[in-house]
Amino acid sequence: MALKIDSNKITSLINDGLKAYEKEASIEEIGKVMMAGDGIAIVSGLSKAMAGEMLQFPGGVYGVALNLDKNGIGAIIMGEYTKIQEGDPVKCTGRILEVPVGEELIGRVIDPLGKPLDNKGPIKTKTYRPVEFMAP
Repeated sequence: MALKIDSNKITSLINDGLKAYEKEASIEEIGKVMMAGDGIAIVSGLSKAMAGEMLQFPGGVYGVALNLDKNGIGAIIMGEYTKIQEGDPVKCTGRILEVPVGEELIGRVIDPLGKPLDNKGPIKTKTYRPVEFMAP
């Protein structure tokens, strides 16, 4: 029994795949933890970080960039900081420290970053507000 290869069908599949391909490029700046301890991390390699910006550490842990210095960024860790180690990758999020707001939070228990602590599932809101915000 011989295997029959249909070159026209293969060519057609490749062409369809190429037509559906969307060219998308993104540049992502990834820094590195230089030093970590006691809920503080010194990070290098994030030249575009903003003061007050949320930084993403491994394991879904976030921090906030507070001290922007030419030798590194001082960040407070907003979560389980004991697992952050020297050499870990760090990314800018482009967002300042913000939490979910709205009626979806009524009766819910959240941590300082707005993550639910009450085992009632995720908070389904699309509205966020900066933590540092003037009162209405």
